[in-house]
Amino acid sequence: MAGKPNLDLFARQKRDGRKIVMLTAYDLVSALSARDGGVDAVLVGDSLGMVVLGHPNTLPVTIDDMLHHCRAVTRSAPGIPIIADMPYGSFHVSERETVRHALRLVKEAGVSAVKIEGGKKRRAVIEALSDAEIPVMGHLGLTPQSIHKLGGYKVQGRDRDDAERLREDAALLQELGCFSIVLECMPATLAARITAELDIPTIGIGAGPDCDGQVLVWHDLLGLFEGVRPKFVKRYAELGREVVAAIREYADEVRDGAFPAPEHTYADKAGKTPTNGGGAKDGKNPSHGYLASMENGDN
Repeated sequence: MAGKPNLDLFARQKRDGRKIVMLTAYDLVSALSARDGGVDAVLVGDSLGMVVLGHPNTLPVTIDDMLHHCRAVTRSAPGIPIIADMPYGSFHVSERETVRHALRLVKEAGVSAVKIEGGKKRRAVIEALSDAEIPVMGHLGLTPQSIHKLGGYKVQGRDRDDAERLREDAALLQELGCFSIVLECMPATLAARITAELDIPTIGIGAGPDCDGQVLVWHDLLGLFEGVRPKFVKRYAELGREVVAAIREYADEVRDGAFPAPEHTYADKAGKTPTNGGGAKDGKNPSHGYLASMENGDN
C-alpha cells in the first residue's frame, strides 16, 4: 500500500465497512515485509521487550528502546501509518512528561501517532496529548503494562461490572479524541458491542471477529517466537523451524568444507581460487586471496 501515511484510513475503512489490518514491526525487515504483505498500518509495540530484547514482559522497555526501534521502522519508509506504543513509565508521572516523551517519538522517530493503555485514569494525559496535537490510539481490556495489578495475562470483561466499565472507558476514549482503540483479550460479544457503540474503529487482538480490524505480533504470526503463545494467536507460518534448519545446514557445510564453494570465492589476478578447504588444511589464511581481490576491485 503505497502513498503518504494518513491516519484518516482508520475512520474511512470503518465507514466503508472494510477491515483494518495492523501488524507489529520493529526494524527495516519487519516493516518492509508488513508493507509488502499489504497491511494498512504498523504498530511498533512495546512487545519488542519480549520478542526482540529478551525481557520476560513489556515493563522494562524504555522510551529510548522505543525511539531506537521506531527510527528503524520509519527509516524504511513503508508508506503506511506507524503508531508507537508509549512504554511503561513514560506516561505515568505527569502530563508534561507524557507530552515530552510523545513529542520525541513524533519528532525524532517520525511516527504518526502513539498508543496508550488504560481508560478513564488516562483522561488527563490524553487531553494533554490532544492539546499538543499528537494523535492517540487507546488500548483497553488486557493491558500488558498492568499485569501486576491484573494478576497476570487474563481475559478481561467477563463479569458484568467489568464489562460495563470497559464500555464506559471506550466511550470516554472516543470523547477524548482517540482515533481508534485496541481491544485485547475480552469476550467476543463484549468487543462486538463496544465496536457497534463507537464511531471510531476498534482493533482486536483476542477480541473476536467483529472488531473493525485486527493486529498481531510479527513474530507470532510467522512462528518466530516460542515464548508465550496466547489462544488468540494464529501462526501463518513456522519460519522459526526453517531458520534453525537453514543455520544448521550452514554450520554443517562450513565444518565439512562445502561452504564456501568456488562460486562464493573471489579469484586473484591470475584468475585462480583456492580449492575448498585448501587454505585451512595447509595452515595458510584462506582469506588473503579474498582480501587481495577486494582491494583490486574484484567484487
